[in-house]
Parts: sequence; C-alpha cells; structure tokens
Amino acid sequence: MAVYLDIIWALNFLFDSLLLYLTAIILKREVRLWRIFAGGLIGSIIILLVFTPLNSYSGHPITKLCFSIVMVFTVFGFKRLRTFLKSLMTFYFSTFLIGGSLIGIHYFIKFDFQASSSVMMASVQGFGDPISWLFVLLGFPLVWHFSKRNIEGIEMTKIQYDSLIKVLIVINGTEYRFTGLIDSGNQLYDPISKMPVMFISIEKRLEEFPEEIIKIAGSPEEIMMGNDSIGGEWDHKMRVIPCKVVGQEHQLIIAFKPDRIAFEKDDNETIEADKGLVSFSMQQLSADDAFQCIVHPKMLTGRSKTHPDAKVS
Repeated sequence: MAVYLDIIWALNFLFDSLLLYLTAIILKREVRLWRIFAGGLIGSIIILLVFTPLNSYSGHPITKLCFSIVMVFTVFGFKRLRTFLKSLMTFYFSTFLIGGSLIGIHYFIKFDFQASSSVMMASVQGFGDPISWLFVLLGFPLVWHFSKRNIEGIEMTKIQYDSLIKVLIVINGTEYRFTGLIDSGNQLYDPISKMPVMFISIEKRLEEFPEEIIKIAGSPEEIMMGNDSIGGEWDHKMRVIPCKVVGQEHQLIIAFKPDRIAFEKDDNETIEADKGLVSFSMQQLSADDAFQCIVHPKMLTGRSKTHPDAKVS
C-alpha cells in the first residue's frame, strides 16, 4: 500500500500552524508568522517519527505533551510560568475545539456503525481512507473560521456584559428600573445646563409609563411643533436639545429632568448622578433586549454610596 508521507506531513504542518494562530488570536498576542510556522514545523515532526525506530514512542501522551510544550515555547516564548501554562492550555483548548467540531460534524452528517466498521477494517492499514482526509481537508478551514468568529462573538458579549449596569430613574414620584449600557460614544449634553443625556427605550414596557411619556416617545415632533401638548406637571421638566446623528446634521430631541438618577453595581455600591437628563424613545436599542437604555459615562462620576449591610443571595 502506498503512503503519501509528504501529503500527510504537509497537512499536519498546516493544521498545527493554524491551531497555533488560533491560539494567538484567543490570547490576543501579536506573534510573528515565522514563529507560528516554526511551531507548526516542530509539531509535524511527530508524524515523521512514526517511520523511524522511535515509532513506539511517537504516540505516547508524554511525547505529545513534550512536543506541545516546545511548540508553545517556540511561538509565545517564556516570561513566567503562569503565562506559559495559560498559553499551553489555550493551545489544547483550540485543538480540542477544532477536533471535536470535526468529529461532531462527521458523525452528525453520516454515521452507520456497520458500514463504518467495514470501511475501517478495509483501510486500517494506513492513515485512514481518502474520504476521511478529504473531509478533514475541507472541513478544517470551515471549522477554524467558525470557531474564530464565535470566539470573537463571545468576547464581544463579555465586553458588553462588563459595560452593563442597573439604572434607577425616579420621575414624578414613580420609580423605573432598567438595564443600561455604558457608552463612551454618547457625549450628548444639554448646551444650556451642560447636563448629560441618557436615552431610554420604552417600546416593550408601554404599560408601565403614563400617557404623556408614551406620547412624547412616539411623536416628539408633534410636541415640538406645537400640534400637541402634555400636562403641566411635565412641562417644567421638559428640555428640547439639539443633537447630531448619522445622516442628519441637526436634530432636536425631547428630554426630561428626573427627580433622581441612580446606578446600582453588583458590589452593593450605588452611584447617585449629580445631574442628568433622560430622553424616552420607541426605538429598540438592543436587538436581544440585553439593555434598555444608553448611559452617558459622565453620569457615573457622581457620589458613590456602599451598602455593607446588603444581603447577597
């Protein structure tokens, strides 16, 4: 039986290099390409050992661990033990992620125990049947790309989650609670009072708000043009603020001065905003409803109070 050693070695060299590259992406490390290829070259040597007198040791877990250590050391170097172990574990995570995905896809698409057993018995003499290698050759880049995109998505979700905060708004004696996203890109201020402005979506909570807020959130232009009006208790809280949005140079929005704005953190700390305005909108701010308002970062510079007696469940 002919064994195409050069093709098998080239595939392993390419796969090891891509796994090391994926590891660098997960770790957010800037690594030179020659280091990645050098690590992939070292990893592919284990294939060549199969055809040497050392073939009995090539498949041993300790041998594979030693090769992995040398590969990670070649690509990322060694600064301290904790960082190196993190790099090594991330490399194994990438390997298991890609390998497990390929195995899962293979058995999901087609798996017949009797048929696969007969094929295995007929081709067990070499490195597997050509169909399996073709599946790996075509599937590996797709799984690699899919894993990379999902890892980036998970990271973005974590970044967004770290920017979320609980918001308490008190206006006309009524409390409203939201989940807010701290957005450094929100730099809107009232040009007269210099108060920062926070945007709140009430699209899915209309039953909680009075008719005046719903009217303003739904058709603010009618209020500003004088075609409609709201109650007197809301007039003295209302502000008309100019702002700029993409595609429009000048736009006016309506905001209100609430009685209280507070932010609650997970460590039982409450931040009282010294000043601020809120603008209600019918526009959905988050596609997955992860947050309902966009918080101006200036509002978080207010007075902070810690509640040591608060019970954490």
